[in-house]
Amino acid sequence: MRIGIVILPDQRWAESQRRWRQVEEWGFDHAWTYDHLGWRDLVDGPWFDSMATLTAAATVTSRIRLGTLVASPNFRHPAAFARQVTALDDISAGRVLLGLGAGGIGFDSAVLGGETLPPRQRVDRFAEFAELLDLILRQDGATWRGEWFSAVDARNNPGCVQQPRVPFVMAANGPRSMRLVARFGQGWVTTGTGEEDLTSWWDGVAAVCARLDDTLAAAGRDPATLDRYLSLDSAPVFSLSSADFFAEQVARAAALGFTDVITHWPRASSWYAGDEAVLVDVATRLLPELRSA
Repeated sequence: MRIGIVILPDQRWAESQRRWRQVEEWGFDHAWTYDHLGWRDLVDGPWFDSMATLTAAATVTSRIRLGTLVASPNFRHPAAFARQVTALDDISAGRVLLGLGAGGIGFDSAVLGGETLPPRQRVDRFAEFAELLDLILRQDGATWRGEWFSAVDARNNPGCVQQPRVPFVMAANGPRSMRLVARFGQGWVTTGTGEEDLTSWWDGVAAVCARLDDTLAAAGRDPATLDRYLSLDSAPVFSLSSADFFAEQVARAAALGFTDVITHWPRASSWYAGDEAVLVDVATRLLPELRSA
């Protein structure tokens, strides 16, 4: 089991960089940040750009993989975003994991002044976003026109360090998005289905796992070619409530076939509120054992 952690981009780099250094020293497999212009009730506080943050993180680490959780077409255009992704992959020496999703509602979908799209249209837009981003990252001089995005002679030279392109870790719960995972993804990430009690949440996770299996089978995709990531903190109980609870949640994820789990660096209040001492305990006492499970 590989274990990753999200570090929210809500601190100045002078403070935040110690966290990125620390998670690599502890031995986490991957570290992520949110790709938003603002997020929920934290929109009124400090917030920094994901790609700049990950680029800075790449310069103070050497091994740990770095990712967006998740980039979306709410404010990204594939042609411009491909240039940022290529630069980050180069600076990190091929350590990028590109988390992608359809984009939700909220600040990101409203700040540019556009209308909030219903779920079906968001998935339509995501399908074009993934297809065009895939094309540009693989092919220099891509020209493409769709309903949501267009590109004329979009360049990727010199291309990604990781070939044929950086791996896509695609967020999906529904059948249409899962078909995109089967087509473009090297990884799949889920948050479950939002139930309010822990047992029901795990039941929902099991259900989406079964749906993915069916989707892969219908597409003729070998399940072994797809990594599976679970965002543990979408559950109604914070995964780092205690070290023992975290170990239990990792074991449950492994039993469902997940190859990777993701937790969050504890915060003082609001989202992912918790005690950093629990994270230290997990990282220094349990992480080697959990990673080898």
